[in-house]
Amino acid sequence: MQAIENETAAGDEVKILLDMDDVPRAWYNILPDLPAPLPPPLHPGTKQPVGPDAFEPIFPKEIIRQEMSGNATEPIPEELREAYLRLGRPTPMYRAKRLEAFLKTPARIYYKREDLSPVGSHKPNTAIAQAYFARREGVEAYVTETGAGQWGSAVALATNYFGMKAKVYMVRASYDQKPYRKHLMRLFGAEVFPSPSGQTSFGRKLLEKNPDNPGSLGIAISEALESTVTTPNTKYSIGSVLNHVLMHQTVIGLEALKQFEVADVEPDYMVGSVGGGSNFGGFAYPLIGERLHGRSETRFIAVEPESVPSMTRGKYEYDFGDTAGLTPLIKMFTLGHDFMPSPIHAGGLRYHGSAPTLSVLLDAGIVEPRAVDQLTTFQAAEIFAKTEGLIPAPETAHAIRGAIDLALEAKRRNEETVIAFNYSGHGLLDMEGYAQYLAGNLGNNGNDGNGHNGGNGH
Repeated sequence: MQAIENETAAGDEVKILLDMDDVPRAWYNILPDLPAPLPPPLHPGTKQPVGPDAFEPIFPKEIIRQEMSGNATEPIPEELREAYLRLGRPTPMYRAKRLEAFLKTPARIYYKREDLSPVGSHKPNTAIAQAYFARREGVEAYVTETGAGQWGSAVALATNYFGMKAKVYMVRASYDQKPYRKHLMRLFGAEVFPSPSGQTSFGRKLLEKNPDNPGSLGIAISEALESTVTTPNTKYSIGSVLNHVLMHQTVIGLEALKQFEVADVEPDYMVGSVGGGSNFGGFAYPLIGERLHGRSETRFIAVEPESVPSMTRGKYEYDFGDTAGLTPLIKMFTLGHDFMPSPIHAGGLRYHGSAPTLSVLLDAGIVEPRAVDQLTTFQAAEIFAKTEGLIPAPETAHAIRGAIDLALEAKRRNEETVIAFNYSGHGLLDMEGYAQYLAGNLGNNGNDGNGHNGGNGH
């Protein structure tokens, strides 16, 4: 490990760096540590558990094996680990001293910089892994969906890296709000379609009913799955929800554990934003494992939009993972697979359910959910930009809102608290949302509200 930069005393550092040798050599798998067994996926007709063969039409065999693995860890192949190095791992951890000073809080706030990948988010951690295993099995193309475009960008990057083709169905609301994301994907060689699209029978049916359908992640998943099973030598790549995805993302949390050790701190809180759960799980799961083994007392705060409150208002029950009902039934906190979210700017958080493993932890009280509105989330993003000099993605801003709220709670109690959050992506391709916020035209439930500019308050 490298030395702490600008170190004055333990826990008082500005930036914590790791060496290349500190990139994990194995992922952490939370399945064996869960406080209750993971409910199996069910056949929608028979309601009986489905086996691995049910997933073979859409996933590579190694991905299916990892999804159902009971091993505590899964090895990272050396060629894939080299790809991690090329794409920016290990990532630094920063102390948010300027934010702390602005808030006048006794809390210490740390954030893990996952925005430094070539596409500006944590998403390549699993995209590059999925593409590696697919290519090894001779798969020629991946099809996927994307909300805000960060996942689609990561798949485009990863498939290009390993010489594959990519087709991306992008939620129409984000396709229109974030035009540069689709250009980025196309630059890496991917085909990009607004969802619902005219490319699939399901998309055409929805457009016949409503030509202005803003789309949802559930709809885009349905289109991607239909496209996968109707195209030869093609598989489906998913960016969240399933366990293999969250497992790949644990490179974030495993690095963070080393950085906490270097800084000689243990966080009182770990915070992450949640749509399906990939960036939160990747950041928090390794330390959640420590807590489940009685070696940590850290609390884990998962932050979601008030307009898509799957964790705080959803039901813990079996539901489809997509809108058309093409997937097996999975047990999760859900608003219903036909839920149509408002076109908020945090497109990556517009999913109707939460990851099954995360749902087990929510049900057990290990993870504590919070919901925040769009306007105060953008206010938190502005505060962070003016103090730390970084412009966060709207999704990431939910974690920042959660961290700021915890820091203000610590201020009211006059209590020293250590808060760590995952800075999951930058917002440099999300400027339309910021333009509306700065103009005072951002509402809490969409991009056409009559909210007001909250300025620099908190």
